[in-house]
Amino acid sequence: MPPLMRTLAAPAAAQVRRWVLDAFPREGSGIEYDVPAGDPGLFGPDSVTWRIHAEFPGMLAGGLCALMLQTLHPRALAAVYDHSNFRGDLVGRLRRTTDFVAGTTYAPEGEARKLIARVRAIHARIGGHTADGQAYRADDPALLSWVHVTEAYGFLEGCRRYGREVPVKLADRYYDEVRRMAEALGAVEVPGSEAEVAAYFARVQPQLRADTRTWEVLGVLARARLPVPAAGLSRDVFLGAGAALLPGWACERLGRTRWQRMRDRASARMMRAMAPLFRVALPDGLAQRACRRMGLSPAVLERWP
Repeated sequence: MPPLMRTLAAPAAAQVRRWVLDAFPREGSGIEYDVPAGDPGLFGPDSVTWRIHAEFPGMLAGGLCALMLQTLHPRALAAVYDHSNFRGDLVGRLRRTTDFVAGTTYAPEGEARKLIARVRAIHARIGGHTADGQAYRADDPALLSWVHVTEAYGFLEGCRRYGREVPVKLADRYYDEVRRMAEALGAVEVPGSEAEVAAYFARVQPQLRADTRTWEVLGVLARARLPVPAAGLSRDVFLGAGAALLPGWACERLGRTRWQRMRDRASARMMRAMAPLFRVALPDGLAQRACRRMGLSPAVLERWP
């Protein structure tokens, strides 16, 4: 954003900053980002991942897109439905997921490994049966792959829609980088390119469906109230921007009507217009802190590696 526009946008950016930090406070995660100096973490400053995950609007919308996709997998959905407190504390669950993604992306390697070990221990205790009797375990490599692929897809497409263009070559590199995270959690045969992700989605679609639990979880999302001004409007814009990232086949399975898709596109345009404000409002995020830990200017994130 040019300096003059940045000055004019400063009051609105200050309001956006308050909204973001109220909804996703930085204190309390217990994750150390600043030391030891020179520790690149799991990805490092030469990664595509550091750049894609630095785009806050894309990560927010992409994460919501991933949640919508995940409601289509009966066994993955059952694990959340039976063992998560999403009904009473959806915002808390979103914050914990945000902390995990941020920590494994930008924290030093030791911190990232602790987060992975903690999640693996939680997954090892979770299991049960779907409503129609299918057994599931949260540490099932196939379910871990599904959750990972939906998230990586959402984050990449969110960056493209609300951040910056990502050429196919760099998109392939992103998928190849982040699959090491899925593998560390126990996933296997994780796709590592756009073509492999498209093939994966085609292969898994026969297992997917929308049912009463899908609608219940989506209903909780649709009623969520973030701790920000105009909570209902903000939620609708964020959810619409996330839904705008869904593949066509997922829109059909989720029964999104022509009217809903029109609203999704309107939300996407609004999110795209707001994206520069987020960059002005959040010049000191975790990506920037990770750069400083490495002795680098955060400006390196503005250029592809």
